[in-house]
Amino acid sequence: MARIGLDWNPEDEQFWESEGKRHARRNLWISVPALLLAFVVWQIWSVVAVRLNDVGFNFTKSELFTLAALPGLTGATLRIFYTFLVGIFGGRNWTVISTASLIIPAIGIGMAVQNPNTSFTTMAILAALCGFGGGNFSSSMSNISFFYPKKSKGAALGINAGIGNLGVSVVQFASPIVITISIFGSLGGTNQTLSDGSPIWIQNAAFVWVIPIILVTIAALFGMDNIPSAKQSISDQFIIFKRKHTWIMTWLYTMCFGSFIGYSAAFPLLINSEFADLNVSHLAFIGPLLGAGVRPVGGWISDKLGGARVTFWDIIIMIIATIGVVYFLTLQHFTGFLIMFLILFTTTGIANGSTFRMIPFIFPEKEAATVLGFTAAIAAYGAFFIPKIFGWSIDSTGTANTALYFLIAYYAVSLIITWYYYARKNAEVKC
Repeated sequence: MARIGLDWNPEDEQFWESEGKRHARRNLWISVPALLLAFVVWQIWSVVAVRLNDVGFNFTKSELFTLAALPGLTGATLRIFYTFLVGIFGGRNWTVISTASLIIPAIGIGMAVQNPNTSFTTMAILAALCGFGGGNFSSSMSNISFFYPKKSKGAALGINAGIGNLGVSVVQFASPIVITISIFGSLGGTNQTLSDGSPIWIQNAAFVWVIPIILVTIAALFGMDNIPSAKQSISDQFIIFKRKHTWIMTWLYTMCFGSFIGYSAAFPLLINSEFADLNVSHLAFIGPLLGAGVRPVGGWISDKLGGARVTFWDIIIMIIATIGVVYFLTLQHFTGFLIMFLILFTTTGIANGSTFRMIPFIFPEKEAATVLGFTAAIAAYGAFFIPKIFGWSIDSTGTANTALYFLIAYYAVSLIITWYYYARKNAEVKC
């Protein structure tokens, strides 16, 4: 079924223009919706958790933050394994398997939220299963990196990741709408009732994605390719762990993507906790929308100016924006808080693109693909730790400020690392 032979060589200009570009684009444009749906499933709990207690559940704030955080823990862990599976199974084969697996948590959540007697343990298991969506990023990015020449990797990886990341914003925007409508009739189950008597169908936040998942799985099966030359054994791929820059870039990518996905998971609950009287948690989708939307821009600018330079200046703005969040949170000024957080989301997106552009210039091609996957795996733990840190900070001090101080310190260290290894005049690797 594969359309690509052993002679795949995107660095050959003639091959790229005559044949390679066509195959690469087809695989990219199927990979994009597959990854978007993966992020949708991964972040379903960021919006479902906000509404559970409104329909009869009785979970504590800490438990709700845990439900939002657990997909991050399992998703990050699965990414470590998914990183190596493209080299073993092939890009198309693994995309089909990993996309199809998203049906399991989508159906499970849709059934569980209909019964307010469902235990926290059951909900936690379903939240953990959403990690299937989180794992997909590493394999998807590793796969797409094989299709493009170095000159185009920044933009291609930015498009794949950027539009894929939009799944966070899509689920946070669409869920408040679909849960107000009886989309599936009797097939979708009975409604729940809010305190004001209005009906709501929380299960729709999960059920609505089942058919798109099936359609994209079929598209991947018949439209994507395995690149034979991308096959690698586990031992061949493990060479990356001996490289110093694997660990440095893992730190830096965790700084930006870990922040993006962690903030995405926590933002609706954070708004609801800090500004409960305003009832504005529905605005949370704007942050992930900006962060995901500018990621391709970060890759494109870095192709022109250099990834290290873009990353360095971007981190400076991240630090300023985070200080701004603390300032307006202390004042309980929602507009200022929202603006600063939106700037922060935007800077995480730019750095997501710029750091991923750096990796193909630091490592040989086959190592770069594995490093992309591994760094994405570790960075995804941000989806677990940031909501948990916010939850701890709020429970311990009554505000999220302490958590933000820790993050400012992390960004400051990242700035120094970027400057020393990659951005200064005599840096070890200019990229």
